[in-house]
Formats: sequence, C-alpha cells, structure tokens
Amino acid sequence: MTRHAGIVTRFSALVAAIALGACGGSSTPAAVAPATAPARGGELVTALRTDPRSFNRLKAQDSTTDLLTILTQAKLVRINNTTQEVEPWLAESWTTSDDRRRVTLKLREHVAFSDGEPFTADDVLFTFEAVYDKRADTVLADSMQTAAGQRLTVTAPDAHTVEIAFATPFAPGVRLLDNLPILPRHKLGAALKDGSFARAWSVSTPPSDVVGLGPFVLTQYVPGQRLVFARNPHYWRKAADGTPLPYLDKLTVEIIPDQNAELLRLQAGQLDATVRPLGPEAYATLRRAGDTSRVKLLDLGLGLEADAFWINLKPGAFAGDPRAAWLQRDELRRAISMAVDRKAFADTVFLGAAEPVYGPFTPSNRKWYWEGTPKVPYDPAGAKAILATIGLVDRKGRGVLEDAKGTPVRFTLLTQKGRAPLERGATVIRDDLKKIGITVDLAMLDGNTVISTVMGSQKYDAVYFNPLWSDTDPALTQDVWLSAGTSHFWNLEQKTPATPWERQIDELMAKQVASPDEAERKRLFDEVQRVFAEHVPIVYFAVPHVYAAISARVANATPALGLYPILWAPDTLAVVH
Repeated sequence: MTRHAGIVTRFSALVAAIALGACGGSSTPAAVAPATAPARGGELVTALRTDPRSFNRLKAQDSTTDLLTILTQAKLVRINNTTQEVEPWLAESWTTSDDRRRVTLKLREHVAFSDGEPFTADDVLFTFEAVYDKRADTVLADSMQTAAGQRLTVTAPDAHTVEIAFATPFAPGVRLLDNLPILPRHKLGAALKDGSFARAWSVSTPPSDVVGLGPFVLTQYVPGQRLVFARNPHYWRKAADGTPLPYLDKLTVEIIPDQNAELLRLQAGQLDATVRPLGPEAYATLRRAGDTSRVKLLDLGLGLEADAFWINLKPGAFAGDPRAAWLQRDELRRAISMAVDRKAFADTVFLGAAEPVYGPFTPSNRKWYWEGTPKVPYDPAGAKAILATIGLVDRKGRGVLEDAKGTPVRFTLLTQKGRAPLERGATVIRDDLKKIGITVDLAMLDGNTVISTVMGSQKYDAVYFNPLWSDTDPALTQDVWLSAGTSHFWNLEQKTPATPWERQIDELMAKQVASPDEAERKRLFDEVQRVFAEHVPIVYFAVPHVYAAISARVANATPALGLYPILWAPDTLAVVH
C-alpha cells in the first residue's frame, strides 16, 4: 500500500561506498564490511528527528515507531532490500497452491520472544485478529488486504504451521506478509479481548513490557532525547558461522530535530550513522567538509520514487468554477509535463544529484520499470500548441493564457512547507509554467494539512507532494492503481471508474494480480504504465540520488535504498573495537 508523510517504504539497490569528500560513486555493487569477521559487542549510536507516536506498530505509522518495530519485532517473511525479493524469516519455508489462493507456512521451531515465552502459530493468529479488529482500529488493516475488502483467512493446523487463504488468486503471495510484525498473545491478548488494544503499548508503557521477536529490546525511552536498545538474549537468528546475532550489545537512537545538529555530531564522531537518507543539502554539507577518516558517504543510486504533481480530477470538484471546462483535461497535464525542463529541475531542486524521470516507477525498480516509458521532451512551444487545441491561448498578447470566455489559466498548487526539495520543486513548476502563460499560485502548508486536504476535504486545485511506494511490486500498491483505491490520489475511492482509462487500468490490474505467470504480470503492468503515461494523472519530473552516511567504525553494513538505508538489517551490524 502507499503511505504518506514519512510512512514506511521498503526498497533496495546495490550500493557503492565512497569516502567523504571523494568525487562521484562507483557502479560496482559493494557492501561496507570489515576485512575480518565482525566482532561481537559494542554500541552503535544514531539519530532520528522525532519521538515515536507509539510502541505498537499496529497503532502508528510514523517512521520512528516503524524503526522501533524493525529493531524489536519480526515478521513471517522479510523483503531483502538489497535484492527486492522475499526471504524466509519467522517462517522458514512455505508452499503455494497451484491456483495461488492458499499458502502453507512452516514456522521455525524453538523460537522465543524476548521474555523467553515460546513463539507459536497462536501468536500469528492473534496478530491477524488484532490487525482486523474494528475496536483496535489498526493502521495496517488496509495493507493486509489483497484488494478492497478482501482480507486474509488465517488458520493454524498445529503449533508450527499456518495456512493463509486469499479470497481470489493473489500472485505476490507471501510478499504481503512483510507488512505485519508478529505480536505476542501472552502480552497483548487481554487488551484485545477487553477492547483496550488501541491504547496498548503507548509511549508511556514501561520498556520492559514491550516484548518482541526482533534482535533488540527497548530498555529506555526519554522523550525528546533518546531511545536505548539492548541485545535480545533470546533472539533466534545466528550468523553463517553460528555466532548468535545481533553482534551489537547496545544501540542508541538520539532524538535530534535539527539536521544541522545531526551533521555536526556525525562529523564529530558522536553519531555512527544516519537513520534516514540524506537530503541534497546534507550531502553537500558533508562533502564540503572535506576528507575525514571518521565518516563515509554512501551513494545508494537513484531512488525508487519521485515527488509527484497532480491536479484534482474528482468529478464536480470545480462545479460552478469557470475553469471547470479545462482544468481537468488530459491536454493540460500533458502540456505541463512538456513545459517543465526536467534537467534544469533536477539540477535546481536536488542540487544536481538527480536525474529526469517520466513515470511512476524509476529504473531502480528493476523488475517492474517499463523501459518503454515515453521520454517527454522539454518543449514549451509544443506545450502551448497542445493548450491551443482546447482553446487556451494568449488572446491579448500579454503572455497570459485565457480560455474563450476570458478566464485566465490559473490554479493554486499546494505543497509542504519546510521541506526544501518540495518548496524548490513547486517554485520551479511555477516559474516554468509562467513562461507558457500559466499562472500558478503557491500555497505552502504543513505536511499534515496537505494530507488532510487531499485525503479528507479533497478541495484543492493541484498538489506537489511525495506519496511513497511501500513495495516495488505493483500488486501490493493497488490502492493507488485501482479507481476504488484509498490512495488513488487524483480521485479517491470511486464507486465506479470515472473514466474509461481508469476502468481499463482496473481490468488490467485484476488480471495482473491473479496471473501465476511472472512474464505475463510484467506485460500487463507495462500496459498499465502505458495507459498511465497516455493520460498522465500524475506528472513526475526528477528522481534524486539517495545518500546515507556512516562512521568508519561501523562494520558489516549492507546499505540499500529505503527509509532506513543502514538499519533495515540491524542484526548483522557490528562496530570495530
């Protein structure tokens, strides 16, 4: 599913590490690893901007709660961010029925929660009960559906076997399970039964009460200052040589709201890694700092998602508005796509650390990117010619386009204030469109207001924002592609498709999700992207490079694209003693 404003993404690419101050990056895949086997023990210190909203991932979707979950909980399967493929986790193996409607998972035996209580299939059943419970009102309920209203049916023939049935054939199968951390019935079962699960494991909960199957346990939380984690003594994973994981004794996440303060502490050796990817300003700052043996910059390659521009296409959104005749026309969006200089956009918005992009998936999504994505040229004259076909021309020779009734071609563009790439991007869009006679008024709002406007009132002209993909597989982002989807941004949750082309995408996605043939799934989704490119409900301009930074004392890291380039695989991290 797609989520907003800092919510989880899970993506990957092979990376190259470059020393701070070095020029460029290597295309050769590399891991940041020690010359010898990782040593057990030691502490790693990193930082995030905000406090967690909860200790319970089923109740909160902010990035700090999500990171806490990665550190303290585990899932049945995990998407390996360096390969973008599913790998066994709490489930050591699984089989899938020929019709893609049933999966049988074999759970690992002799696995215990951090308090020593055994993990069984009953905990899996409990977690699914919790995620679907209406009283619990969990944030993961939608992401654990194969389509709108199609929940999974979960049964347990024995203590170490789980069977999952899908309402209809579902090609991604167990990949969906990467969304769900498995929680302990013995700790939270009573809360679900008495209706208090929605308040369970709040940030006021004593850390010792937070039990999980992950590599670490939460030992301390000081609001506004830090979260401290220690090795889970009952953690089930071992290294290839049999060494118990995790390697680290302790991991501390400092709460540092200001990016500049974080960078100073990183340079001073007081932090070991950035949790989130570096923005272009931070990357430039670290590079300007010059060579140091303390910090390494990691170029993870192009990201898997780009910031997005779209116009409100909800039918009736502009009823009574003189712009209604043309504001929702495909031609307007095509002209906007042609009128923005993508190369200049990449250089200006992302300080040169980006490349032009033309569709919803970038080349870093190795499996699902469509090689045939049309490369829209920068052509202001062509954009004006397209607009003229729907009656939008400069009628008075003042450099301003008007329709036949004299209504200026003008709209308001919402974006999030305080996020430099979004602010700069909106400004470039405004300035480039002015050159072809379109007036854009910018409205800089806080992120939550942008989200509530788009997802709530839906009263807006246009938006430039950063909705993020939660998976590289399109079958797991159907809430964007389907007309009835809760994240079909330009026109949410349609009862019936508003346009023939949206109906066509619905039909293609239904086939794509059900097909057992991967080549056929790819062909079908290429066709989805072709229809998308023809009608451009969302316009994309540039995708940035993604960077992370780590201390030279960090060993055995496997950096990858995503919200947590270093900490997506925390149990194998080590430090040089």
